[in-house]
Amino acid sequence: MGLNQLKEILTRVDGKGYKAYKEIQGTYIENLIQYHLDYIQADPFANPSRIRVAISQRLAGFEPETYYLLHRKVGLEDFLARSVANVLHGKQGKIRIDEPGQEILPRTAVKVDKEFVEVRLTLSLPAAGRTILGKEAAQILCRELPSLIQMAILKVDRTQLNRQLELCDQQQAIRDYLEREGYVAFVQDGAILPRESGRSNRPLRGDNLVPFLSPDSLRVSIPVPHRELPMTGMAVRPGVTLIVGGGYHGKSTLLKAIERGIYNHTRGDGREFVITNETACKVRAEDGRRVEKVNITPFISHLPFGQDTEQFSTEDASGSTSQAANIMEALEMGCQVLLIDEDTSATNFMIRDARMQALVSKGKEPITPFIDQVRHLYEEHKISTILVIGGSGDYFDVADCVVMMEEYQTKDVTQSAKEIANRISNARKTEEGMKFGKLALRTLSAQSFDQLRGPKVKLEAKGMDFIQLGTAKANLRYLEQLVDPSQSRAIVQMIRRVSQLVEIQQVSLREAIEQVFMEIQKEGIDIISPYRGKHPGDLALPRPFEVAAALNRLSSLYVASVT
Repeated sequence: MGLNQLKEILTRVDGKGYKAYKEIQGTYIENLIQYHLDYIQADPFANPSRIRVAISQRLAGFEPETYYLLHRKVGLEDFLARSVANVLHGKQGKIRIDEPGQEILPRTAVKVDKEFVEVRLTLSLPAAGRTILGKEAAQILCRELPSLIQMAILKVDRTQLNRQLELCDQQQAIRDYLEREGYVAFVQDGAILPRESGRSNRPLRGDNLVPFLSPDSLRVSIPVPHRELPMTGMAVRPGVTLIVGGGYHGKSTLLKAIERGIYNHTRGDGREFVITNETACKVRAEDGRRVEKVNITPFISHLPFGQDTEQFSTEDASGSTSQAANIMEALEMGCQVLLIDEDTSATNFMIRDARMQALVSKGKEPITPFIDQVRHLYEEHKISTILVIGGSGDYFDVADCVVMMEEYQTKDVTQSAKEIANRISNARKTEEGMKFGKLALRTLSAQSFDQLRGPKVKLEAKGMDFIQLGTAKANLRYLEQLVDPSQSRAIVQMIRRVSQLVEIQQVSLREAIEQVFMEIQKEGIDIISPYRGKHPGDLALPRPFEVAAALNRLSSLYVASVT
């Protein structure tokens, strides 16, 4: 059937009850374009209808070199999703696409392969109350939708597309360089790091902006494709790096940019070439979170009343126990770089000064502060730390590099910090043991997912704040590297898949998540969608760390054993 037949059906059901819209479900083919009306809503107030438009590559004409490498495929699909969203902006129509933000993420809104370019859309079919407006629906589906595809896909700006693909090539080249040379992060000279506001991820505009400029001692030059001169900027070496400076001088702004450097950013973001090791995890205190059998003994032991810290569990963690658990959970998943800001940390977890040590003896203090374990983390496990610190010069003793922010200008003050540490004696005593110790793996119990069994189970993501799986909930509000609501929706589906794996075999939390990612790597993100084969168009790929963090906060999580 073609679009003329679709128009005839819509004309015939005009004025009927809303359920008559179900008659249009199916596939319509017109000029090498397939219109798949996969799901038609039964009620005007239900979830919108789901549509896929598959354009033959004979018509679309995207060459294999635009998508044969994974980073290029992600860039191409991202660009086409933005192109569709741009055409839709300003229109009063009811067609929508899962629009990308500042980050370039693998997502399901558009899929490109050697056969088709497939665009996944949603549509709220028009009605007057519960009466079908068939003529209006025909206008949307038979005229506006083909016009949208013509403008956004077939007439896409190839010059801008090539610029995006070249950007992705350059970002990948920097990632490869960092891995090859052993650096943990890179911040380009000229990068614009400040954002519009705390609620906006867009770059700050104005005459008073200070572009980032690397200190000479930390500057590297990286050869990148599609550019004659190498790219220069600050490379962060492995080990312990401090970011210091006065309040409001840009310390947290720099860390925030590094924290988001785990993702590639779109052109014009200002942080296109702020690139960070993909295992870097931002950790913080998180009062009140649930913790399930986490070994926090490297930081906390000998709690009152004999509470176990090798398999620590609580429904209401304190600031220090939550921060310890957050670190250990990140390490369990293979994190190689910790990102910490003292502003969002528990003070007693970060340090105990000499006066407090004199008043409260170590025998009465269960916390081994982070300052006394940060070197062990690197020396035993090669886990680096980038830390914003403004209130404790004691950290100079354990730092490999100290960067100071002064009016958003960056200075390498490592030598000065070491001289100060040598000149001004520190009466504080080190409180750590001889070693950090081994990292634990936790085996999940199938009991964790009892609430997911049954024909109709509620699976829902509420933005980037909460997810719900049956009766179980998880608070994601403090996962600072979760950047897109579509990632939350993907996390829900990935946990559903984890539950299926756990039911079949006993696996650790890490193994279960890694297995899901292996499936995605082989089959694509579509594989986790409940609409697989039809319309998985509103998912974006999170990292394993955010999936694990969501699982760790799930109210029903039960760990069977710790090894």
